[in-house]
Amino acid sequence: MANTPLVRVSIAENLRTPPDEASLTVGTTAKATTAKEAVAANKVKTERLLAAIRSAGIRERDIQTQGIQLSADYRWEQGTSGRDGRQVLVGYVAGNSVQIKTRDLDAVTGLLDSLTAAGADTIYGPTFAIADPSPLRREARLRAMARGEAEATEYARNNGFTRVRLLSVEEGVSYRGTDIVVTGSRIVNASAPPPPPPPPPAPERGGIVAPGQLETGVQLNMLYRMER
Repeated sequence: MANTPLVRVSIAENLRTPPDEASLTVGTTAKATTAKEAVAANKVKTERLLAAIRSAGIRERDIQTQGIQLSADYRWEQGTSGRDGRQVLVGYVAGNSVQIKTRDLDAVTGLLDSLTAAGADTIYGPTFAIADPSPLRREARLRAMARGEAEATEYARNNGFTRVRLLSVEEGVSYRGTDIVVTGSRIVNASAPPPPPPPPPAPERGGIVAPGQLETGVQLNMLYRMER
């Protein structure tokens, strides 16, 4: 082991790109004096909302019911003495929530207007994502492997060795919209690949929606043997 020591390096390589899809969860609610009437009234609102979603060009496979709710609706009545009271049942509240996905990010603001006009009572989102991060991860993997070998080689040369041989690789995946803090050595080597160029500026989208950028990448833990 002393003649051929080991060196372990941990490399995180991440690429920042604009998202290409967004998810929204929209819901409707309706109140009535009976549960049956509340469900029926909410059914009408839900059908109108689904029609608006389809009219906006959302594909059927990107429309999914998330939940159907029914709950009692109470009103608090204060007692005559002012120190006591009770809950009085006044009816029922029915609700339905639907998750939708769109790949037309430029139209998200208009989609929000259409959903509220169609009777949506609640809207959560948008949540941005990258539909297929595989090409980005492949590129990040290539960059991480090159950086790992460069750093391990630098350690080897600093200790009188000439090269390294890869023994093992462990990989983790990162996919997030905030900066990833990387710890560890930062050795600059002429053989290391240059950092990725800055992404082009995002096109003007207008409206109230700002997609920003997401980070997609990998974290590699690599073990090398130093050789002469």
